[in-house]
Amino acid sequence: MKQRIIFLFLLSILVLTACGQKTLSKPITLLNHEQEEITFPLEKPTVFFFITSYT
Repeated sequence: MKQRIIFLFLLSILVLTACGQKTLSKPITLLNHEQEEITFPLEKPTVFFFITSYT
């Protein structure tokens, strides 16, 4: 039973990744804490951290 669930999980991940886009069509633009727009380039890979607070 456990192997069947793992197989279905991996199969669903494979299907979802096959349906995705290879590249983005537009750059990603977010607002920082000072309400300034920050745009991430598409030419090279970028890693960013998104931290929220509920105060």
